[in-house]
Amino acid sequence: MSAGVDDELALGSRIRAIRERQGRSLRSVAEAAGVSESFLSQVERGVASPSVASLRGIATALDESIANFFEEREGSSLGQLVRVADRRRLVHPKRHWIDLILTPRTSSKLQVIMSIVEPGQGSGEEPYAHDSDEECVIILQGTLRFWVGDEEYLLEEGDTLLFESRVPHRNVNPGPGRTEVLWITTPPSY
Repeated sequence: MSAGVDDELALGSRIRAIRERQGRSLRSVAEAAGVSESFLSQVERGVASPSVASLRGIATALDESIANFFEEREGSSLGQLVRVADRRRLVHPKRHWIDLILTPRTSSKLQVIMSIVEPGQGSGEEPYAHDSDEECVIILQGTLRFWVGDEEYLLEEGDTLLFESRVPHRNVNPGPGRTEVLWITTPPSY
């Protein structure tokens, strides 16, 4: 089994574990998340890869942060070190997108994510928003076409874009190469 499939199965099993721990049915969570019951079941079984918007909807329906869908890592009491090998990762194999959570799970005021986006891939056609104040996007490598509301930006290596996370936004890597993006945001408070 490939690493992408393993990660997809791990994501689904974590979502299912959280749902079952809360004593919630597939139907109630799917309705609250705005997805079909069969889609949520496929996500939990690792058969379907959720879009960013769907994943955010599922997290909101479960009153969880998306970060809680990743494995818990321990940190020290004064400094919370996250080693490269210990980064929590989410792989969207059907969309060729990898998210690496660089901040520890216990971080409540800041979330830093590095995304690796293959050409032609992105967050999907459906814009998404989330309940945090501001978000900063930094292009480490490549280019990213980015929409915030009706405004469109072509971000290139070294460019930074700051916007309100509550405004619907989406993105796509126009190619030709892969893009590495650093996202800095305040985590949603669920």
